[in-house]
Amino acid sequence: MKFRSQIKLGSKRLHQVSALIGFAVAGVLAASVAVGSTRGDPALHDQALGILQKSISYRTVEGAGQVPAYAEYLKSVLVDAGFAPGDVVIESVADTATLVAHYRGTDSKKKPLLVVGHMDVVEARREDWTRDPFTPVIENGYVFGRGSVDNKFEISMITATLAKLKRSGWKPKRDVILALSGDEETQMVSTSKLAEQFKHAELVLNGDAGGGLLSEEGQPVVYGLQAGEKTYADFKLTVTNPGGHSSRPTQPNAINQLARALDRIGQYQFPAMHNELTLAYFRESLPKLSGPAAAAIKSYLANPEDPQAIAALSADPNYLGQLRTTCIATQVEGGHAPNALPQKAVANINCRIFPGVKVEDVRKTLAEVAADPEVVVTLHGSGAIESDASPLRKDVLNAVTKAVHARFPGLSIVPSMSAGATDSMYFRAVGVPSYGVSGLFMKDSDEFSHGLNERVPVSAIDGALAHWDSLLRSLAR
Repeated sequence: MKFRSQIKLGSKRLHQVSALIGFAVAGVLAASVAVGSTRGDPALHDQALGILQKSISYRTVEGAGQVPAYAEYLKSVLVDAGFAPGDVVIESVADTATLVAHYRGTDSKKKPLLVVGHMDVVEARREDWTRDPFTPVIENGYVFGRGSVDNKFEISMITATLAKLKRSGWKPKRDVILALSGDEETQMVSTSKLAEQFKHAELVLNGDAGGGLLSEEGQPVVYGLQAGEKTYADFKLTVTNPGGHSSRPTQPNAINQLARALDRIGQYQFPAMHNELTLAYFRESLPKLSGPAAAAIKSYLANPEDPQAIAALSADPNYLGQLRTTCIATQVEGGHAPNALPQKAVANINCRIFPGVKVEDVRKTLAEVAADPEVVVTLHGSGAIESDASPLRKDVLNAVTKAVHARFPGLSIVPSMSAGATDSMYFRAVGVPSYGVSGLFMKDSDEFSHGLNERVPVSAIDGALAHWDSLLRSLAR
């Protein structure tokens, strides 16, 4: 998930799922729902665990040059299972690589089903970690290592599932294409290439978003189906002045100018918006809620333009991001000496832009709200692009429901729009509906993606394998 350290707090997967619920865990759980203990094939479990361990050992951080080697390893697993070597293609892209594996279907007229993930991980330094981040360690029921969640767990589960299906002789009707990017955590050049290559696909299943949340007692809380994401954008606000000696203060002062602009932007709220996805999110959340939040959501669903309901929901950080574009100041720097008038002051404004809103329109709005022509507002490149939300397709909802309810009967499945960004945005931008459908269920307290001592529970493996098997069988028809 493209949430570099300065971009996100928490995980791209569980942070998103946790944001689905502004209600107490106890209020969500139906008495009939117990923890799903999907008991699978022990040999398949061991193979998937082995793939995950080997995956972690590749230091696929930016600039390390290990993505091609990791891709070659994954190719060897698929070829050993019966994939033709020519059906698993590794291609160099800039200083990284992509892997594309074709599982041939029986009906060439059907559009392919695309399964995506990313092989790269964010940096991790040995001196900061309790264990070597690139030496997988199993301890206390967890696999520790960089990428153990983001995104090598899902890649390992998908690879093991495809290998099993190939060995079993399963024949899908439509082609199933595994397409793995190599720089999702940075500039997403490889993602852009894959999206252009497969813009004819029927739909995308992304293992790098969505997924299930467990309570701290290990009970299932909710499953989040990601069908949209906001556009990520950083804007730089820059003020330059001639400067001078601090004993001779003059006006304007670059730092003061910038501070006033930031205050105006901080007070501004972008217009409330809604789409099919956000309305479905509130609709599915409502039965689990009580009190003021439930009353506000009920009013909002009756009239999405209701100003009182919008104001009440906007006051809750659990819901604010589902209602509008948000922009906040995240970094400030200014001046060059403690005894000199500042010659320059710069601030970073981080925006999460509602699907369908143009980045340039947000930049213009920030400039207008700053209300100072000497405050220059520019876009700082991040690799993110604009994309609309995907439709809530019945076939996808049915397939996800079937897979999740096989493990946790009756568990709530809540459509979600994440704060951005994953590989899905590039596929959505070229018109391919994309859905975050991770098979991983975790407790919020186990989430350390992009942080120290990243870990994933070994107990999650069997359920995730069953999840992917079910999804592929349902949607490759």
